[in-house]
Amino acid sequence: MNFEHSDKVRGLIACLEAFMDEHIYPNEQDYYGFVNDPAHLWQEWPKMEALKAEARAQGLWNLFLPCEYGRFSPGLHNLEYAPLAEIMGRVPFASQVFNCSAPDTGNMEVLAKFGSPEQQERWLEPLLNGEIRSAFVMTEPQVASSDATNLQMTILPDGDDYVINGRKWWITGARHPQCQIFLVMGKTLLNNPVHQQHSTILVPRNTPGVSIVRDTTVFGSLHSPFGECELKFDNVRVPRENLILGEGRGFEIAQGRLGPGRIHHCMRSIGQAQRALEIMARRAQNRVAFGKKLSEQGSIRQDIARSYCEIEQARLLTLKAADHMDRYGNKVAKDLIAAIKIVAPQMAQTVVDRAIQIHGGMGVSDDTPLAYFFTTNRYLRIADGPDEVHIAQLGKLKIGEYCANAH
Repeated sequence: MNFEHSDKVRGLIACLEAFMDEHIYPNEQDYYGFVNDPAHLWQEWPKMEALKAEARAQGLWNLFLPCEYGRFSPGLHNLEYAPLAEIMGRVPFASQVFNCSAPDTGNMEVLAKFGSPEQQERWLEPLLNGEIRSAFVMTEPQVASSDATNLQMTILPDGDDYVINGRKWWITGARHPQCQIFLVMGKTLLNNPVHQQHSTILVPRNTPGVSIVRDTTVFGSLHSPFGECELKFDNVRVPRENLILGEGRGFEIAQGRLGPGRIHHCMRSIGQAQRALEIMARRAQNRVAFGKKLSEQGSIRQDIARSYCEIEQARLLTLKAADHMDRYGNKVAKDLIAAIKIVAPQMAQTVVDRAIQIHGGMGVSDDTPLAYFFTTNRYLRIADGPDEVHIAQLGKLKIGEYCANAH
């Protein structure tokens, strides 16, 4: 693997870092002050659209979409996107400015890869233009959805339509004022083998029968303006042409979506860990306790050194996974994708925890981004599959591989 960035990527890194310095870091407190104000619940930050327009004008737009998607893609490989996603991840809301934020990125990849020309025109084009937002509707409250074969929502044919019934929860983005389309996963072929029962269908947000049961908080926050919520689908009727790819193809679609989504989360987690390390070092150098700087304390130096090592290890694993995705495809790279999903959020949580400790009371406040980084990465150890599922699947995969190749 070549560790040197191409001229193209170096140029994008320089442009992106300059954009962050000019437009993102100076607005960080303003953004969180607005979205955390109860008076602005479920409202988008007023400066967002202007920043998106500026990012698009500078060519910093849809950078996540791999070159395999042809005319929809800016032409980057996963490996080339990694340092860019890391830079965006240093400020969690920044990815949206560049139209590179979840869950839209995964949904755009689904529509680019599996969508019909009509579906792409109706929904993909507005998503690529940043005109609308979307949600991926999979997890259910009644079952352990880490095993997606448990999903019980039904998507059943009826004449020219499909009729959808069931409940979903932890649906990120469903509350966003620009969210207009849901990608919904449920059972269609009830008598098929378990991995061939489910389908994925497009449901416009305002379709009759779709309702919000309740908002679900994350560590006490409603996470406005995106929001996680529980949804009810009560005899929701959508036309047959809204089905993506075909009946029983839901698992294929979900796996195609989750691989890139998982590694994108990890890229951003590394950016947050790196920023936490930098904040930690500056705090240690500038804070005096018991007659000497914190940076002169052996335990503090150990925390900083360990954090540097752990970030570098996770970064290299991320780059290796991205490189394998580019060379061999997401399916072949699934072991490395699982490995980095296990490693990166836990690493970031650990590094951020050290930074919080060095900051004392300030570390758990909103005076720094550390508390938000900590809760985000704790949540990521559950999102897109909990650690235990990735560990179990990776262990099973490697046992089979090594036993098959025994000498």
